[in-house]
Amino acid sequence: MRRREALAEYLNASLFVLPFISGAISILVGWVVSMVEPAPGSWLGLLAFRGSSAQARDALTAISGTMVTVMALVLGLSVVALQTSSTQFSPRLLRNFLRDRQNQWVLSVFMGTFCYSAAGLYTVGVESDPEDFPRLAVSGSILLLFASLAAVVFYADHVSHAIQVDSIMQRVEVESLAVVSHMHEDVDLVPPEPPPWAITIPARSSGYVVTAHPQLLAPLATRCGVSIALSKRVGEHVVQGVPLARIWTPGPDDPQPDASVFAHALDDAVGIGFERTRQQDAAMGIRQLVDAACKALSPAVNDPYTAVQAVDHMAVIFAAMAQHHLGPRVVWAGDHVVVVVPSRRFGEYLRTMCGLVRRYGASEPTVDLALLRLLDTCATIVHRDWTRLSDIADEAKLILADADREIRQSADSVPVHRAADALLSRIAAYRPQAE
Repeated sequence: MRRREALAEYLNASLFVLPFISGAISILVGWVVSMVEPAPGSWLGLLAFRGSSAQARDALTAISGTMVTVMALVLGLSVVALQTSSTQFSPRLLRNFLRDRQNQWVLSVFMGTFCYSAAGLYTVGVESDPEDFPRLAVSGSILLLFASLAAVVFYADHVSHAIQVDSIMQRVEVESLAVVSHMHEDVDLVPPEPPPWAITIPARSSGYVVTAHPQLLAPLATRCGVSIALSKRVGEHVVQGVPLARIWTPGPDDPQPDASVFAHALDDAVGIGFERTRQQDAAMGIRQLVDAACKALSPAVNDPYTAVQAVDHMAVIFAAMAQHHLGPRVVWAGDHVVVVVPSRRFGEYLRTMCGLVRRYGASEPTVDLALLRLLDTCATIVHRDWTRLSDIADEAKLILADADREIRQSADSVPVHRAADALLSRIAAYRPQAE
């Protein structure tokens, strides 16, 4: 399963897959169309190319050459867009651009047109009769040329919008919400700790944990009468040879399980890749937005409004996360723990996001207010969960303390104090209800 997931993720984020498929299909379609002989006077006959075979070859040659030039231009624009996104916002946004279906479809149109026209040169004008050639197929090449011109205009418009900060952040938000919507409910905030007699299963490769499927480990663990606890969360880096999981029996005197069997099972249940992906990692989208905010707040850029926009988009993500159970995943078999997968709690997500943005933007009141608005939104949603309210209050106090230390003009800090005091008062009012 891990290999299938890794392959699907790789193909989905590759620019070459759809264009290559389009090229192969266009050659097949060209071969089929070349077999069609339209009857004189039929509507297909009206669409057939009316020039000579030499003119048809010239047209196919020109179209093929034009497509090579256009594809070079498009790839050049793509590199510029990738460089702009990487330099100005975050290098982790490059994967989002590669996953863009519009870009893949535009390249597919170009590749299909080129392959169709280039393949047609093998049949047009090479017969003994110079007037006997697949005229309808040549007309198809001209039709694809018009489609390619339309694709060029569409691509120029799409790229100009895709590199805008609003579009980039909106895409990250939508993709993150999709991950959050599939968060699991088998959460236990206090999972059992492995006992001293637990045996260690080392990682067999280095990289980032991109997926974890405890349901694949549960049948084997139940059959062997053991419990399994992964050592790394999704999104964390693991080094070959360090512990990836720990396995233990109910008692220290019970027979120890065969570690090699579980090592193979972990290979299939835990995906390790060379980079983080958004498959099960809700923190990946948050990290992308945090990077954009921190770069905007750097002395070289000085763009606090972009940081505020990033925080506003994160507010939507955190509002969705606040409605889900967050924490370690635990799979049970009756009253016996079978598999434990560590995962971030709500407060850990909050500290990761607020901490980085707060430290970079503490001196800017608009950024502090944006963070407090995010916390206020979360407090409104989780008003019955005192643990999360406590985490929110802690972050609000840190924002206020940093703002007092970094903001030079006391008048500028007044709105921050008002927003923080109002939020802390609301949280204090929720406390009796929570207790």
